[in-house]
Amino acid sequence: MDRGGDTGGADLVGAARHYDLVLKMDAAERRRRLGPRHALSTAVDDPVEVARRVVALHGTDPASVFLAVAARTAGVGPSAIEGALYERRELVRMLGMRRTMFVVPAEVVPVIEKSTMERIAATQRKLLLKQLRENADDGPADPGPWLQDVERSVLRALAARGGSATAAQLSGDEPRLRATLHMSPGKAYEAHAAITSRVLLLLGAEGHIVRGRPSGSWLSQRYEWALASSWVPAAAPPATAEEARAELARRWLTAFGPAPVTDLQWWTGWTGAQAKRAVADLGVVEVDLGSGEIGVVLRGDTDPTAEPEPWAALLPALDPTVMGWSRRDWFLGEHGPALFDRAGNAGPTVWLDGRIVGGWAQRPDGEIVLRRFQDVGRDGAALIEAEVARLTGWLGDVRFIPRFRTPTERELVT
Repeated sequence: MDRGGDTGGADLVGAARHYDLVLKMDAAERRRRLGPRHALSTAVDDPVEVARRVVALHGTDPASVFLAVAARTAGVGPSAIEGALYERRELVRMLGMRRTMFVVPAEVVPVIEKSTMERIAATQRKLLLKQLRENADDGPADPGPWLQDVERSVLRALAARGGSATAAQLSGDEPRLRATLHMSPGKAYEAHAAITSRVLLLLGAEGHIVRGRPSGSWLSQRYEWALASSWVPAAAPPATAEEARAELARRWLTAFGPAPVTDLQWWTGWTGAQAKRAVADLGVVEVDLGSGEIGVVLRGDTDPTAEPEPWAALLPALDPTVMGWSRRDWFLGEHGPALFDRAGNAGPTVWLDGRIVGGWAQRPDGEIVLRRFQDVGRDGAALIEAEVARLTGWLGDVRFIPRFRTPTERELVT
């Protein structure tokens, strides 16, 4: 699940005046950038290049990763995507920004770890230690050393199994992973839950392990865990967290700029101070986005974008283009309640020339069905129907349901 949300808060730009005079880059310019920059108007031929174009693919729902690549490539099927993920390991599934699962190019892993994960890991460790003290069934007297010993044992078990194993195998090798927490006592949703997933999440947040192969098809949500040292190609991390944040901000602005700094703060999960420092270190240009909103863009990236050829796309739930900003009115309009669930997770969307114009779903018989929210004209309808035909052929006999259901998607399959 995506744990983002509107940050609210004050404008972050004013606190660091390292910017040039204000330029105007309106919603039309931002929409023109989407097609070529996100590989939506012109397809690429490599799933790794797709991930680079959007910095990271949302990985919470495994179908979304594959469908996001399918929407941006020609002739790239599931087996090629699996090859990049599990054979060449050019793409890595990892816990990242906002404690959300992402699939990222291998070279970005150390950037995310250095820029983002230290704070998340510290929060998760503090939470688990609190739960072990207050909620454990027959818990340890001193949770700190106990948890560290369990973690070392899990990593030894992974190494003994050749570097990868399922959660069930690891809890068999290290029985303390089956220790339980008594959660929400006295509530209707009271439960006794094993700490297995919490410990593995913490080890992932600290960069010791990553998600490996799934058991079953590419739609499976059950993964092996792998030692990061044997799974991820070695890459030198940035020297400091500040350098790493500047690099991640540069990649994000290349894909999603111009944008308010608060959108960068939301997307990364950084503090306001960290986001401000990252863009100040880059030396960005301040721009007027219209309606009184101020954003920033990379220096040297202020030229107007040529109008791309007309394009349409069927993007999956949690697609990185939809989830790239917290403020989405310039491409979403008033369609948010129909296309997002209450937790802020985006459902499948229909795009035309930089705007969301509808939603879509796959019915149990495989038919792709649409709901258009506005008149798209004959040419627009033809572009969209061509994408429907292309996606139908790409999926073949595969059937899927988004992990997080949204009103439009539910209505279309009823």
